[in-house]
Order: sequence, then C-alpha cells, then structure tokens
Amino acid sequence: MILKISVNNFLVFGGEAALSLAADMRIKKFYSNVHSQGPFNILKSACVYGANNVGKTCMLKAIATIKAVLSDVDCDMPVNIFSKSGVCTLGVEFTHGDGAYSYTFSYDTAEEDGHERGFVYERFARLEADGRGKVSEREIFVRDAAGGRCAFEGDEQLSQALGMLSSSNILIYTLNCKKFPAVAKCRDILVGFARSVEVVDMNNIPIDKTISVLKNNLAIRERTVELIRLADLDIDDYVYSEAAVRPSAFRPQESVLINSDSAEDMYRLMSVHRGRAVRSLTFDSTGTKKMVAIASYIIEALTEGKILVVDEMDSSLHFKLTRAIVSLFNNELNCSAQLVFTVHDVTLLDCRRLFRRDQIWFASKEDGEVRFYSLASFAEQREGARGDTDVMERYRSGALGALPEPDLIAVLLGREEDDEEA
Repeated sequence: MILKISVNNFLVFGGEAALSLAADMRIKKFYSNVHSQGPFNILKSACVYGANNVGKTCMLKAIATIKAVLSDVDCDMPVNIFSKSGVCTLGVEFTHGDGAYSYTFSYDTAEEDGHERGFVYERFARLEADGRGKVSEREIFVRDAAGGRCAFEGDEQLSQALGMLSSSNILIYTLNCKKFPAVAKCRDILVGFARSVEVVDMNNIPIDKTISVLKNNLAIRERTVELIRLADLDIDDYVYSEAAVRPSAFRPQESVLINSDSAEDMYRLMSVHRGRAVRSLTFDSTGTKKMVAIASYIIEALTEGKILVVDEMDSSLHFKLTRAIVSLFNNELNCSAQLVFTVHDVTLLDCRRLFRRDQIWFASKEDGEVRFYSLASFAEQREGARGDTDVMERYRSGALGALPEPDLIAVLLGREEDDEEA
C-alpha cells in the first residue's frame, strides 16, 4: 500500500508537493478506513478535489511514472515548463510484504553539450519505527551522480560497482541480479510494489481486463459479474458469448471501448435484461459500459490486495455508485487493497458517513505554484473544519479553497458591450 507520493519539478509541479496516505491516528473516527501494518497506519482510500488543471491528474501520472520506471517500461519524464532545471524527482513510500520502504529517483532530461539524459540519483531505504511510532530510514543503497556518493548497505564491492554504472536505467536493471543477491532482493521488493499498482483513467478506460476475466479468470469472474449486476438494477447477468459474432454497422460512441485488437471480443459481451441477452457495446449506456470496464479492476484489487489509482472516478457514474465503490475499500473486510482517485462530485465530501478528514485532499494553484493539502491539515490551521462539519457546504462556499470561480457571464457581457460600440 502507498504511504506517500512526492514530486518535484514534474509536469505542473514547479516545486515540491506530496500526497500522504499515512493515517492521522489522532482522528478518532472510522477506524475501519485504516489498515494497520505493524507501526504503520495506512488509509484504505483517498480522494483529491480541485479545479481543472491544478495538478490532480499530474499527481496520478507521477504514480504511473514510478510504476513504469520500476517495471522497466519507457515513459516520458516531463519537467515543469517554467523551471530552469531539467531534473525531475519522484518518490514513493510504500509497504510490501512485512516491511515498509522508501524509494526516490531523479531524472535529468537535459541534452546539452553532449550531456546525456538519465537517472542522476536514486535512493532505496527501509522505513523503521521506534516504540513511540517515530519513523526513521535505514538506507539500503544510494547512487548520487551529482554528489559523488554511491553506497550499498554492508557491501563494499557493490558500493564500488555503483559508481561505474550507466545512468540509462535504475540500479535494479543495470546490475546482474544473479551475481548480486542483495540487488535481487531489492528488485523483488520494488518490482513487486510496481505490479501491485493499477492506474486507469475513467475517460479513457479499456475494457480488455474485464474481457480477460470473463474469458479466463474463474477466480474473480463471478464476483466481477455480481458487481456489474448490482451496479445496474436492470441487468440480470453479464456474459462473454462464444457464439459467432454477426457484423454490425453500428459503432458505440465511446471509441476507447473498441479497438482493432479486441473488436470481436467486445462484440461478444452480452448483458441480460429481463431474460433477454443483448449486445452490451451497442445497447448499454456509457455509464454501464464504464462500470463494466472498471469492475474487474475493483474486484482484482480487493481480491489480490492491489492499489487502484483512478482519474475522474465519477465520470459517467451515478453518485451513489461512486459512494458504493469507495465503501468497498473502506470496509473492515478489506485488509490490503487501496483506492486513490480524483473526483469532482461534491456529494462524496462526507465526513459523517464515508470519509475521515485525512482521506480528503485538495489541490490548488496560487501564483503558478501547486499545493496539496488534506482536510485534516486544513482543520489544524483553521477552526471550524471539524469532522462533523458540513464539508460539502464549506467547499461550495470556498471556505476550504481549491475551488474555481469562473466568471463565464463575462462572455455575454463582453458581447453586449461589443454590440453597443458597433
């Protein structure tokens, strides 16, 4: 599970910003929303609110980028366009197995005077807590090209080897893991974390995973179908039909839900309404099709203890459905799955029945600088934002910040002025 994501000089972030999922145990409410692992207390879910283009999606892209780097997948590392530095830094604190770890890397995007792009810094450490819960880091390895410091815990040979490695990739993919078992152990932890993360965009969500589940994964197929059925009261069943597909001239409006690789599979998806099977792709609503697409991600996360990261989770979904999805993760029966998402639906701002204050986050931009803060931290700084406060109304009124104030009427007023001048 993720404890914290930090970014610096990445996309809209010109400086440092962080999203923490470490629970504030001073909040005496909804203990079922918290997973405790040894000395670490981790939020099972967190939502991020804010105006458009203030960094909500960029924070989720940071998570996706960390996953890609740890999975040895090529990806872009865009620095902030207003920054003079070409180096972006991303970091994650997470739990894996019985331990908790911190991993940070910096990537230099500059290509001047023969300078090569590459990883100029990375550090991996184990997080440890004393009897009072104070967390410290025990460094496992560090590779700092700029600072000239390279070290691997308890291994002088490895420490010397780090200084000679190429910066084209991170340590676990540049050293021979068979020759260095200590590196292999680090790789297992970091890659294992990366595999536990799924990042999806509800405005561009593929349906391939659900197709694969319906065809091949008996372990979670029934639960996935049950979730689809319960999400749409008019659906009795949802199946993948092996029958021959008849060609159809009709195409769904959601282009993302159909592609050349799996077009035939998609046309085999059938929803059963009042005993009659129909082709889901051409019959069901956009919201139902998106629910079908994300259902397999939800069930897989809950079943296998994964981290599900969703951008715009309320896109085309009824507000009661998004609340129900959040409740699945907050439930006391969930012991290891985590949900992180961006949202605009203010009905989820519910500290009376759904969220703790530390689970609600806001993103705002002031003078070009992006700031992330939780409702809990806001309550510490200002009085009147207690857990039983009507958070929805306070957010709507602008009392919590992170609220756009578009003066769209000025478009019409400007037109009237132009007409008068004419």
